[in-house]
Parts: sequence; structure tokens; C-alpha cells
Amino acid sequence: MKPFQLFLSLAGMWREVRTLIIKDIKLEWRQRYSFSGILLYLSSTIFLIYISFIEMQPTVWVTLFWIILLFTSVSAVAKSFIQESRARMLYYYSIAHPRAVILAKLIYNSAMMMLLAVVGMGLYILINQSPISQVGYFIGVVITGSISFGLAFTMMSAISSKATQNATLMAILSLPFIIPVLLLLIKLTQTALLDHIEIFPIRDFSLLFALDVIMVLLAVLLFPYLWRD
Repeated sequence: MKPFQLFLSLAGMWREVRTLIIKDIKLEWRQRYSFSGILLYLSSTIFLIYISFIEMQPTVWVTLFWIILLFTSVSAVAKSFIQESRARMLYYYSIAHPRAVILAKLIYNSAMMMLLAVVGMGLYILINQSPISQVGYFIGVVITGSISFGLAFTMMSAISSKATQNATLMAILSLPFIIPVLLLLIKLTQTALLDHIEIFPIRDFSLLFALDVIMVLLAVLLFPYLWRD
């Protein structure tokens, strides 16, 4: 009986997660000027780099790409909980489990960051001459990194939404976690510059995956306590 009850509980939570994700998509569509502003920020930053650098070293090209995505993710994910009014949060409290709320935000923000990362990667490669040799590998690293950014900033947005200077606090709280992720992504992307990958960096990918798992577990375990405040 217990496994059946667990299955029903998980199925009910997934229905709540799916409903909240659909709600976020509809809300984003109604406020699509906000998403358009993020795309404009992303494209204008890439163009600014194009007119500022006549020629870039491959390592500089890689580093600037991830810095652009980093600041784009701050702008995109910061509004995740900050835009939610107190009345709406109270309404969520009455209809959904807190773990369903945080899981929905994690999934939605990770998907949105994947979309922004793919668009940014296409523009960056199109405008700035690409030194990437391993294109498929590079795409995989970009998708993995965008998910990591989405997970990290979602949890920090939830924490900072309880403070007054929430956007500033989110950026500060994210530094201890996001800097190791950023360094790992730069290191992984530098492998894409090689003509031939002799040793696949499975250790670095495993470490990045472990950091993502830790962030998800922390979010799922700690958010219910944060929710009560």
C-alpha cells in the first residue's frame, strides 16, 4: 500500500508542477516585453563585443561568452520570485505543495536559460568569428551550463525575495556557488577548441553534475522552510 500511496503523491505533485509551469509560460507570454528586453540585452552585448574587439584570442572568446550568459541569466531569472506578489504567494500556499512550486520554477527557469543560451550561442558565433572546433561538444557544454545557471539563480532568487534589496542580494548570494560553475564551464569549453579530444573530461562533467544535484536537493529540502516565512 505504501508504494501505491507514494506513487499517488508523486503523481499529484507532478500535476501541480505541470500546472505551475503552464502558468509561468502564460505569464511570460503576457509580459513578453520583459523577455524581449532580455533578448535585446543579450544581442546588444554581443554586438558591443564585436565592435570592441578587432581580434580575440580563443580563450578570451570563450570567457566572454560565458560572462555574457552569466549576466543574462541574472537578468532573466532574478524576476522568478521577485515578480510574485505576496497575495499570489499566499494563493500558491493554499493550492500547491512548496516543493511543487520550487520544482516548477527550477524546470521553467532552466528551460528558459537553455533557450537564451542557444540564441546567444548562435548570435555569438554568427557575429564573432568562432574558434570552436568541436561544435557538437560545445553545444552540449552550453546546454549543460545554461541549466546550471538556471538552477543556481532560481534558488538564490527564492532566498533574496524575502529581503528588501532582493536583486542585489541575489547577485551576492550567488557568487560562492556560481564562480566554481563558471570556472568549470570555461575549462570544459576550452576543450572544444581542440581539433581532437584525446581524453574526454568526464571528471569535470561529473563535478558540474554533482553541483547541479546539490543545488536541486538544497532547493527541495530548504524551500518549504523558506516558504513558511
